[in-house]
Amino acid sequence: MSAAVYFTAAILPGIYLKNRLTAVTVGVVYGIIDIILYKILFFLSLPFIFFTFGLFILMINTFMLWLTDKLLEDFEVKNLATTFLASTMISVTSGILHWIF
Repeated sequence: MSAAVYFTAAILPGIYLKNRLTAVTVGVVYGIIDIILYKILFFLSLPFIFFTFGLFILMINTFMLWLTDKLLEDFEVKNLATTFLASTMISVTSGILHWIF
């Protein structure tokens, strides 16, 4: 997850990481939020996920990244559009890395 966050911050303008350790911290905090909130949010938004053919999951990921941004002082995302793009890139990059390794 941390590699995906660092890769996304390097490519996408509008994401501020203080240093590489911040990328690790973001990965850990995002992972904890994912463990705690994802299943609850997934269950509550199941009708939206069904009607959007799974695309609403991107909104859940965007919310979790926004929450991570609000919890950490050394991590900043410029606006909501950047948060949406970043969460999509992090999800895709993490998926690819999990598939490879």
